[in-house]
Amino acid sequence: MGDVTGQMLILLVLLQIKHMFADFYLQTPRMLSGRETYLHRGRAEHAGVHALGSVFVFVIMGAPVGFTLWLVVAEWIVHFHIDWFKARWSMRKQHSPAEAGFWRAAGTDQALHQLTYLAMAWAWCLCVA
Repeated sequence: MGDVTGQMLILLVLLQIKHMFADFYLQTPRMLSGRETYLHRGRAEHAGVHALGSVFVFVIMGAPVGFTLWLVVAEWIVHFHIDWFKARWSMRKQHSPAEAGFWRAAGTDQALHQLTYLAMAWAWCLCVA
């Protein structure tokens, strides 16, 4: 395994750990309620927790400061909008956890976040190559 490949795997593992904590352990009641409103303070804070976590990940990986700042601002924007769309869709459909539509929305949300991390890792590879 090449050096960049090993570093890429470490980066993806760190992003997964960050995601688990930011999405499942560090959400406050304000972050979880009223998310279908576009200008929602809680969702902005939630996306900020993700961005801050990514700052730590990219600092650990030795990424340049300018690159890291650009990348986490982009992540904040993308994360904010993925979560807003899911909340808006879920409110319109009124799916409960007992319905397949709820899980399709949750799965799509998580898949889009994972694709975001792959794009971030790709950008990091371009930066360090």
